[in-house]
Amino acid sequence: MSRSLVQAQRSPNPKDPLKLPTRPRPVGLTRRIGIHTSIAGGVENAAERAWRLGCNTFQVFSSSPRQWKPYQLATTQCAQMSGLRERYDLKPLVIHTNYLVNLAGITPHFHAKSVEAFRGEVERALALCADYLVLHSGSYRGGSRAEGLKRVADAVALATHQFDLKKAGLTVLIENTAGAEFSLGSSFDQVAELLEYLRKVVPVGACIDTCHTHVAGYDIVSEEGLNETLRYLDLTVGLKNIPLWHCNDAKAARGSRLDRHQHIGKGSIGLEPFRRLLNDPRLAHAAFIAETPIDEPGDDLRNVQALQELAPRAVASAVAAPKVKRAAVRRRRA
Repeated sequence: MSRSLVQAQRSPNPKDPLKLPTRPRPVGLTRRIGIHTSIAGGVENAAERAWRLGCNTFQVFSSSPRQWKPYQLATTQCAQMSGLRERYDLKPLVIHTNYLVNLAGITPHFHAKSVEAFRGEVERALALCADYLVLHSGSYRGGSRAEGLKRVADAVALATHQFDLKKAGLTVLIENTAGAEFSLGSSFDQVAELLEYLRKVVPVGACIDTCHTHVAGYDIVSEEGLNETLRYLDLTVGLKNIPLWHCNDAKAARGSRLDRHQHIGKGSIGLEPFRRLLNDPRLAHAAFIAETPIDEPGDDLRNVQALQELAPRAVASAVAAPKVKRAAVRRRRA
């Protein structure tokens, strides 16, 4: 997620989606499409914002993304969130972990705070009945990659001790990174390796960010390149193990390792790769969530609409078929 998005969500926005009229979702939309939504005024408000933006899935922070201070959710907030999600058919609910968490770090004090903060993320995700908790696996600077992998696995095991994530339906998703030095998960091989470590600990999968993938050096722009990238992703991580895609265009060039998100179709990736991703039948099980910046009021709505316009639709006759069939049955009975 980009710094500009975090800053935008801290600032007052005269076009807060809460003030928008309800926008009908596109008829026949066959993909789960949403955006990272502000929790200003209470985490439960994020569900209402997502609905008013026309989303059918969404992502939130469960507390401030850049503060260590623990945040406790009120029972009423969790109940309201669950009620709104059911009412508006918003699923899955994705929670993004605090940016300060570094479970691969070697500094004892900082690592202990990271474990504590991640445990808080798990507690809030369970309270909110979230489906996925996205984790940046962190930096192993000062140590080896193998040591970093073990530290992450041990930290997740410690943070989730006494929690039954499988029973609660909560899965931890490891997000691929933009390729910064010492970061775990900058390649698909590293994500796959980390998943192998964590499968013994918690239900786990991967979240693939299009901007991170692009600036890490993978070709997702050309049709041939995207096909090859998906083939390799399937061989390493497994497409079936990726229930979430972060759909972000990129301000920087391929291979630059600069994590700078851009509006859908306005960056160095362009529209067509997103169209191909959204229409790939192998990815039909996944949710697609934007983490695009909010430079101007209404950018969040425009980015959601951009993805929805690229997504496949159910055939109109197929959608109407059950009603026609029931009508025919009634005529025969008459």
